[in-house]
Amino acid sequence: MILDTQWALLLPALLPVAAMVLVLLVDALAPRTRLAAPVIGALGLLGGAVAAVPGLVTSEPRLTLCTAAPDGRCMWDGSPLGSTLQVAALLATLAVLALVSVRRVSVVEVVLLLASASGAAAVVAARDLGTWLVTLELATLPVIALVAWRERRAAAHGALTLLTAALVSFGLLVLGTALWVTATGDPTLTGSSLAAAWEVPEQRTLAGLATVVLIAGLAFKLSAVPFHAWTPTTLTSGPLPVSALLASASKLAAVGALVVVLAPYEAVVGRSRGPHVVVAALVVLTVASMLVGTVMALRQTEVVRLLAWSTVAQAGWILLPLTALTVAGRQAAAAYAVVYAVASLVAFAAVRAVHGWRVEDGRELTAYQGLLRRDPVAGGTLALALLVLAGLPPGVIGLVAKVVALRPAVSAGLWPVAVVAVVAAVLGIAVYVRWFAVLFGDPDGAAPARPVRRRASIAVAVAGAAVLVVTSVLPQLLVGLVS
Repeated sequence: MILDTQWALLLPALLPVAAMVLVLLVDALAPRTRLAAPVIGALGLLGGAVAAVPGLVTSEPRLTLCTAAPDGRCMWDGSPLGSTLQVAALLATLAVLALVSVRRVSVVEVVLLLASASGAAAVVAARDLGTWLVTLELATLPVIALVAWRERRAAAHGALTLLTAALVSFGLLVLGTALWVTATGDPTLTGSSLAAAWEVPEQRTLAGLATVVLIAGLAFKLSAVPFHAWTPTTLTSGPLPVSALLASASKLAAVGALVVVLAPYEAVVGRSRGPHVVVAALVVLTVASMLVGTVMALRQTEVVRLLAWSTVAQAGWILLPLTALTVAGRQAAAAYAVVYAVASLVAFAAVRAVHGWRVEDGRELTAYQGLLRRDPVAGGTLALALLVLAGLPPGVIGLVAKVVALRPAVSAGLWPVAVVAVVAAVLGIAVYVRWFAVLFGDPDGAAPARPVRRRASIAVAVAGAAVLVVTSVLPQLLVGLVS
């Protein structure tokens, strides 16, 4: 029987659902009310983010959906780390809603965005495998429909590619959860159940296998190599706002889900028979993602494809601190994911401000020649986002995030991985500086016409850039939130 249900802790996930139901009701009663859906959706997302704020500033345990003692289990944890990811995912979805609403947004699009946001807010706090698995897919499946919603053949192909990856991912996740329950006898992801299973060789082997399978399933959602193939195709073929959603809120949900899976391993790290197979799997994904993503991004001239391969490389940086299997590693991964999500949103919003809804024409680097001179706001915000992704001043928060991500791996003695990360960081500078240098060139006749409707894109880019500036001046704001 469920006891001690604190509904306030569930509000970050429930308020977007309530907004979704209200949107459907208003559409049924007054279908011609054009602004109702985006306004209600925005209020639901903003309310969910506000409801998660108390978790950022408290040191007390925030547990709910707990079963009775003596074998009590709590199925929801509103920790500071989880609350940070909730706020970031909900606000990122709010920014995407603003980008989508530039054109006449449909009720279906608003409902899909709210459903995805609810799943993202829930999966980072869920501690039982049933809720974790359902909410993770809730964060994923609506995005597939959003990719295909705009009537383009390329978008349909991108959605089908993402759907195929999602189905394979779901199969691995179901298999992993079944193996976990078999190994530990516990449907919740807790350190105590894993520590008990670790004492029995057969159960230890099965628990390690379960975790590796779960990591593989989540690697699809993180765009980690070799599970990344859908990323360039889907991000370049779908609408820019949906590509921004995939690079921000969807990634934050995947990071939160992976943090939940790896949290129990703190109980067995340092034992003579440690979780070496789990560490090995994370190391392979980290190194492959960093190197492949960076090298492929260096070869791109189409800007959205460049950002797509950048997503692959950044997945390696998110995974890097998790190789330590410590609290500090999980906090560093969350901090890096938030920085990357904000910078990606700014970059996509700036690209949207330059090109509008056009997909097929001129998204080459040459279209950005002299952008800082002919469009200082879009060019300036894009330049700042690129510097943050590269980890160069004045985008100091990007450098801080990389240093924070390196420290857990170094502390765990994983020096070879840290060396690879440094090499990848140096190569990554060339990826973003190449685009950054184009912004300072002389404007030429190849520049695309400025879109008519771009206020929302500029607003999102400026707001995100302001967050990057503030956190660059005061990086302890972000680092302190997840610690």
